[in-house]
Amino acid sequence: MVRSLWSAATGMNAQQVNVDTIANNLANVNTVGYKSQVAQFKSLLYQTLQTPTTTANGNPKPTSSQVGLGVRSSSINNLFSQGPMLASSSDSAVAIEGKGFFAVQGADGETYYTRNGDFVWAITQDGIGLTASDGSPVLDTEGQPIELPDNIRSNLVSIDSTGALNYPDATGNDSYLGITIGLWQFDNAGGLERRGNSVWSPTAASGAPLNEATEQGLELSKVNQYYLEGSNVMVADEMVNLIVAQRAYEMNSKAITTTDEMMQTANNLKR
Repeated sequence: MVRSLWSAATGMNAQQVNVDTIANNLANVNTVGYKSQVAQFKSLLYQTLQTPTTTANGNPKPTSSQVGLGVRSSSINNLFSQGPMLASSSDSAVAIEGKGFFAVQGADGETYYTRNGDFVWAITQDGIGLTASDGSPVLDTEGQPIELPDNIRSNLVSIDSTGALNYPDATGNDSYLGITIGLWQFDNAGGLERRGNSVWSPTAASGAPLNEATEQGLELSKVNQYYLEGSNVMVADEMVNLIVAQRAYEMNSKAITTTDEMMQTANNLKR
């Protein structure tokens, strides 16, 4: 009976992680570029009560007797499905349609990757540069911060479907500035390490970033100006998952209560 107490306790701990994950998804339902997460579980080691043997009559008993010792959280996976396209009035807002990621330079000098295209033109030491909302420089296809040439007005810069920056020439036609917003892909995006604020860093599990501008055989992503990619959280699904997790938590709690009552009954037998 004590074994059931610990098994139910592990179930409550696992479902608490599940509820925390769902709650975080719901909290970020309006976060631009957010990707939902799902908790995964695994069984703990099984205890063998009886090994395969024979019965009293000598007949073989091929199966053993094993009992589980509960459950634990094994991982929290990121779901990189496409989010909805949300219209934006900002001329520096861009959304990715496809598997690509934007690259930004963190305060530590490292390169991080994001689907949040809520960019702004900001005044930097070298002029006017394209940055994320937190001030991190956005990188071009060569991995360098994007800086506009002198005498270029940022409000007249347009971005085409490849991420190329264009500017009106003397005749009023768009002319390529020689700068393209970098897009990268990963062999296993699910292996990326979440860093918060909708940014990720590569790991050994994700593989090295693949530059869409130079890597052959990739399905190229599309960049949409005046749009932002919304969160891919499905509120209805998350609410159903929350109810299921709550019921599972209650059942494990009930198992603890039942075990406690059984132990109390056993203790009262001597009276």
